[in-house]
Amino acid sequence: MILKDKTIIITGATKGIGRAIAVAAAKKGANLVLSGRDQAAGDSLMAQIGALGGQSVFLPGDLTRVSNCQALADMALKCFGRLDGLVNYAGTVQSTAPLTTVSEEQFTWIMDVNFKSAFFVTQAAINAMPEGGSIVFMGSLHAYGGEADRPAYACSKGAMHTLYKHVARNYAASRIRANWVTIGWIATPGEVEFRKQKGMDEAWLEQTGEQVMPMGRLQQDEDYVDGVLYLLSDGACQTSGSELFITGGFTL
Repeated sequence: MILKDKTIIITGATKGIGRAIAVAAAKKGANLVLSGRDQAAGDSLMAQIGALGGQSVFLPGDLTRVSNCQALADMALKCFGRLDGLVNYAGTVQSTAPLTTVSEEQFTWIMDVNFKSAFFVTQAAINAMPEGGSIVFMGSLHAYGGEADRPAYACSKGAMHTLYKHVARNYAASRIRANWVTIGWIATPGEVEFRKQKGMDEAWLEQTGEQVMPMGRLQQDEDYVDGVLYLLSDGACQTSGSELFITGGFTL
């Protein structure tokens, strides 16, 4: 029970990696404040956590609105009396335009969903952690340059990478830790939808993963869980400013 009695916010918690982390954290004793856009999916997740004996609340909303970011921290304090951790997972990959043609609308949407939301949820969390805590940023290999058809996405993840470094450097004295988990190639709902737009299905993803991934397959949601739980736990009390690559040896 390495997270017993800790209160943790998870953004993008209703599906994929976010959901897997939420369920695993509940099993380890955490109280959870869950964020997502889908009320039905949030209700389902809370029911799953409740069946495990865990405690959770779900706050639906668009995190590009700063008031919704603050509401998550407020909910943690109201329901559980404290905040100990944050997992910044919410995001989108949807943009197929190269740098030469990406529109202002595409750029603004991706930067707002991926970076602005993480920035202001992190702000709210730090202000709600007077005794310190752990912030985990779920990153991407695209932060280090990215593919030609996703420049806005790559820049949004690059900005998040700078934010994690900023928090680690400037809030260590407040016992707030910040760490980065690099996600490899995984068939998330967003990735599947992105590939479908280009005429590629899930079977193509799996077959290509077997061919190009050094360890022979795409990553799965559960591959990331133990690393994130460690970073949230007291076992990582001296771990900050670190980058954990869970990519199956894959690099872009």
